[in-house]
Amino acid sequence: MDAYLLEWLNLLGRWFHMIAGIAWIGASFYFVWLDAHLRSPRYRDEADRLGVGGEVWAVHGGGFYRAQKFTGAPPELPEPLHWFKWEAYSTWLSGMFMLVLIYWLGAGVYLVDPAVAALSPATAVAIAAAFLVGGWLAYDGLCRSRLGTNEPVLAALLLVLTSVAAWGLCQLFSGRGAFIHYGAMLGTIMAANVFFVIIPGQKALVQAKREGRPPDPVHAIRGRQRSVHNTYFTLPVLFTMISNHYATLTQHAWSWLALVGVSLAGALIRLYFVMRHRDRPRPVLLAASAGLLVGVFALVMPRPAPPPAAAADFERVRQVIVERCAGCHAAQPTFAGFASPPKNVLLDTPEAIVRQAQAVHQQTVLTRAMPIGNLTQMTDVERALLDAWYRAGARP
Repeated sequence: MDAYLLEWLNLLGRWFHMIAGIAWIGASFYFVWLDAHLRSPRYRDEADRLGVGGEVWAVHGGGFYRAQKFTGAPPELPEPLHWFKWEAYSTWLSGMFMLVLIYWLGAGVYLVDPAVAALSPATAVAIAAAFLVGGWLAYDGLCRSRLGTNEPVLAALLLVLTSVAAWGLCQLFSGRGAFIHYGAMLGTIMAANVFFVIIPGQKALVQAKREGRPPDPVHAIRGRQRSVHNTYFTLPVLFTMISNHYATLTQHAWSWLALVGVSLAGALIRLYFVMRHRDRPRPVLLAASAGLLVGVFALVMPRPAPPPAAAADFERVRQVIVERCAGCHAAQPTFAGFASPPKNVLLDTPEAIVRQAQAVHQQTVLTRAMPIGNLTQMTDVERALLDAWYRAGARP
């Protein structure tokens, strides 16, 4: 029953996190697009009287829309005034719920890999939490420093910071644990930007208007900077959310470099679209992104092995898989915490083993991602046996 409840919490948590993330990312992408497409107001007299600096005309869903941006504040604050914050907060809170549920409460399975670092679950969780807090403090400190006013220098420093974080995480945690915590660190920075910088700045602008005094321009400057940073972090975060399905990346010896490469490619793709919104497309950004992805593809490509001297006996192969894998991958899993086989992969019959031969070889031999955390202690001799059987034709 506990495993069944856990599975439902996982399902509902992921669903809510996805819905909240779509709302946040959609709003973020829209406002970046909106800001880049502002044009001189069509009705100049009205714009000068109200203080409108730019506007966008659009047609959608059978109607015409006109969105306006004021150079400062409008003559009167309207009611209601909509704030875009709960999309960010609910995304982060639901993401933390999933992180705690899967990776922190299940640290012994999903976060700790003894082959990477001999950490206790409690120590691993403490380090993971420190990365989330430390990532925000380091990022925020850089943005508030004198270097924060020089965007090219700041971007280079942030690349170094995130690269060091990726390397460190991959030296401490399992591959999937490292990737998801890298994404959680970026997601925490994004949500903290909203909570600690963007929303307080907007509140200060509203308060200044209500008190009839000129607003401090620093709030607008910081808010815009952090919003732009958030949009560049978006695609790397989305990549890490799906990365646990791709052990070829997460389990590679150079996984941290692959993580940095794909993340940078995502940021460049987003930068291309931002520049395109401003009618200044830079195809070189897409070319650079494609080059990075090709480089990662080449980096993690499995190297061919010589053919086995002789085919492995299938009965020995079946015994290894039943002993090391079928505790989770069975119609009724016996391994604690699993109410159903992960990804519905069954390995509890000879027919199922042959049918899943490619996946077995990929996960146990090429990436060594399974058994997860090597909890069932599959040996190198047993992996070699599975390798020989697969490359000899994976026959029953």
